[in-house]
Amino acid sequence: MAVTINDAPESILDALGVLRDRVGKLSLPLELPRAPEARRTARQVVAQLDDYVLPRLREIDAPLLAVVGGSTGAGKSTLVNAVVGRPVSPAGVLRPTTRAPVLVFHPSDAEWFTSDRILPDLARVTAEDLAAPGTLHLVADEAVPQGLALLDTPDVDSVVSENRLLATQLLAAADLWLFVTSAARYADAVPWDLLRAAVDRSAVVAVVLDRVPAGAEDEVRHHLASMLDQHGLGAAPLFVVGETKVDDEGMLPPGHVASVSTWLDDLASDAGARAEVVRRTLDGAVSGIVRRSPPLAESADDQYRAAKTLRTAAEVPYAEAADAIDRASRDGSLLRGEVLARWQDFVGTGEFFRSLEDKVGVLRDRITAFVRGRPQPAARVEEAIEHGLHALIVDEADRAAERADAAWRADPAGRGLLGADDLSRGSPGLGPTAAEQVRAWQGAVLDLVRTEGQDKRYTARVLSFGLNGLAIALMIVVFASTAGLTGAEIGIAGGTAVVGQKLLEAIFGDQAIRRLADAARADLRRRAESLMATERARFTERLDALAIDARTGQSIREALVWVGQAREREAGE
Repeated sequence: MAVTINDAPESILDALGVLRDRVGKLSLPLELPRAPEARRTARQVVAQLDDYVLPRLREIDAPLLAVVGGSTGAGKSTLVNAVVGRPVSPAGVLRPTTRAPVLVFHPSDAEWFTSDRILPDLARVTAEDLAAPGTLHLVADEAVPQGLALLDTPDVDSVVSENRLLATQLLAAADLWLFVTSAARYADAVPWDLLRAAVDRSAVVAVVLDRVPAGAEDEVRHHLASMLDQHGLGAAPLFVVGETKVDDEGMLPPGHVASVSTWLDDLASDAGARAEVVRRTLDGAVSGIVRRSPPLAESADDQYRAAKTLRTAAEVPYAEAADAIDRASRDGSLLRGEVLARWQDFVGTGEFFRSLEDKVGVLRDRITAFVRGRPQPAARVEEAIEHGLHALIVDEADRAAERADAAWRADPAGRGLLGADDLSRGSPGLGPTAAEQVRAWQGAVLDLVRTEGQDKRYTARVLSFGLNGLAIALMIVVFASTAGLTGAEIGIAGGTAVVGQKLLEAIFGDQAIRRLADAARADLRRRAESLMATERARFTERLDALAIDARTGQSIREALVWVGQAREREAGE
């Protein structure tokens, strides 16, 4: 049930919670041009809401999370170890080194990080030998200033795709980006792509320029500062760390990163500064989510329109197939070939037709005398009708399948749903099912005649002609009736239908025959439609399984309106 505007949440936390739920349920299963990017965006929006925005809004006073990110070999882990004063994050020459992120915090802040308050999809481990992909390695150390935590991440340009994705996710969970790059690689494209993302979301960024050769500090600092300014990061703190050797434990000389450590200590000790960092980054993250969400609503609309188009492309051929079966079973098309021959054998020779007289009583007497002799069994006519109807149904179903399959394969979304399946012909069970339905229809026609013949006025006449013969005559009338025409007007294929028409009218009367023919015709139509619906379902069930809702896009837009209203209210307070 769609949420109405009366249910609008009051707080920004609740409004973003609604948005998170709706984006989280967003399904973009059809392969449309904008779908891949929209899927990535939806995952990123949900991840940022889960990993950072919602937890931060719930615990606005939680310690500041500074995520240390950067390129391969930039020295991220070495920097974290130097700030802490001991090896807490593995560093080395093998790449990638950091596979599981390492979160270092003051012991007094442990309650904030041992739960799944942030990064809920990462399992917490504390023993170093248990740190593995998919886990968050927790390290408590008193050297980390209280009120601030450092998160060492995998390389943003790792050769392992999972590491790159995790690094991006972790950066999106940060209050503060401590971005580490080296003098040799600070101009690479990948770091700048991430720094531009930081600008887009107004994240607070500090940059550490590591491994700068002696004597090149000023030149490299000036160049990097110029690049930062050009990218909108001119106000970002920039720290230069000179190139030096590490000891046997991979540790930098004491005090080598003193400028970074001092800045972090000052930030941690200043509640107002910490709050400003949180406010700026949080506001930027929310703004980024609000900006990126409307295309998700548009993609949801695209999915619904595409699904509707595919559904129509499947429904129309099968509806037309049912119509074609209905027309062919009315207009005399079936009274050709084998059906015509067997019917003529059943009722007599051409001489018999030429001897027909207009007076119903005389006609009844002559037909009675002939049918009692039964020179040809009625079963042969029934078989011919069964074969003719069966062939008609299968042919129309095959034609519909070919059209629907071609329409879907011409559409990228349809091709994706079909995959390697070939639905251009009727289903394997179509033939037997169609034969069963034709026989069931013939049985239903027999029941119509039997029921009508139970009237005492007709009993003797029905018995004199036989139920099977009369049922066959009614089928012939059904096949020859077009637009309500009767009598000589429906006499096609050499007048074959006239015999059945006159015979039935002689027994039941013309009004009863109209009613019986209409009932038999409607029953045949229902059975044909049912068969076509079953065949059509091979296509439409693929769409049904996707559960694409027309209201999804609007529900995201509605949630965005609520977020905007909540932000305005809280800004005015």
